[in-house]
Amino acid sequence: MSNVPQVKIPAVYMRGGTSKGVFFNLTDLPESCQVPGSARDNLLLRVIGSPDPYGKQTDGMGGATSSTSKTVILAKSDVENHDVDYLFGQVAIDKAFVDWSGNCGNLTAAVGSFAIYSGLVEQDRIPENGVCTVRIWQANIKKTIIAQVPIVNGEVQETGDFELDGVTFPAAEVPVEFIEPVDPSEAMFPTGNVIDELEVPDIGTFKVTMITAGIPTIFLNAEDIGFTGTELQDDINNNEEVLTQFEKIRAYGALKMGLIKELSEAQARQHTPKVAFVAPAKSYQASSGKQIQSNDIDLNVRALSMGKLHHAMMGTAAVAIGAASAIPGTLVNLAAGGGDCTSVIFGHPSGTLKVGAQASLVDGKWTVEKAIMSRSARILMEGLVRVPGDCFI
Repeated sequence: MSNVPQVKIPAVYMRGGTSKGVFFNLTDLPESCQVPGSARDNLLLRVIGSPDPYGKQTDGMGGATSSTSKTVILAKSDVENHDVDYLFGQVAIDKAFVDWSGNCGNLTAAVGSFAIYSGLVEQDRIPENGVCTVRIWQANIKKTIIAQVPIVNGEVQETGDFELDGVTFPAAEVPVEFIEPVDPSEAMFPTGNVIDELEVPDIGTFKVTMITAGIPTIFLNAEDIGFTGTELQDDINNNEEVLTQFEKIRAYGALKMGLIKELSEAQARQHTPKVAFVAPAKSYQASSGKQIQSNDIDLNVRALSMGKLHHAMMGTAAVAIGAASAIPGTLVNLAAGGGDCTSVIFGHPSGTLKVGAQASLVDGKWTVEKAIMSRSARILMEGLVRVPGDCFI
């Protein structure tokens, strides 16, 4: 019978936007876990409580949803003009798998706070009162993110009156700027088209907008797949047939976007691409009971993450929404009424969110200078997380 003592690892449990995750300083991890590989993955799986065939993550820190099965590793940045490197790991719930292929936009709001709290930001960059500009290098996707963290008496201000739909209590507002979410040298639209036809065997052929801003995302029209765009989680997540169809659409979309070479590879790339469906503004009742009026929003968007309809909206998908809405002719832009959209307010299952983007057409190619949104963040617990000492060997 195994009787291996547990080891203690410094960690902070944080909410960022509508997500929660376990945050680590790279240098606090066991030496074998300070570099990419199976040791690091195994450690994070055990911390979160995966794989769990019961789907509950009872024996770990995870919350049994894609929004709460997340890990973050931060380190002082070696990248010029950046304060901190931010590495995000999306932990599968029922599989022994950590997906490093994308970013978490929601937890980005917590990165600045954690970086300041952990001493990863130089003291002379932190005002006694005001706003600390934290320059984040997103190591998964090699992008720059700027977080504006409020400071009071030399410490991060976490409480406040900023309300974010999908989060129960108000907190301090943290504006976040995603700088050049698509590098000018990259293709924002992998196929070169703002709208494509996606053929999915045994399901149908759909108009789609496939974009790589923020996170690779496949947008469909809600009505084309039998929905209205006002659905809540139970309308989607309790129907295994529908979820299977969405996963098949995602796999064929990933193939068309060039993210995978074989359909079977989609199973090992659960975090990206995302699938979302859009519809013109329509009134609905959010999951909190709040009534969302059609004249208060520009469009409705619903998105799936890790095989389930998200309870609100992933931050990176919001960047994709903002970028796509700013470019005439995309499905997102058309659902918002078409034309020039420098910012949109969209309805999601928990309420609404405003996102802005600056896009321009240069030499016949669309580029996005930045996307902007406001989130909030809060430390929920700090201390030592314990795992069996042999779990990462």
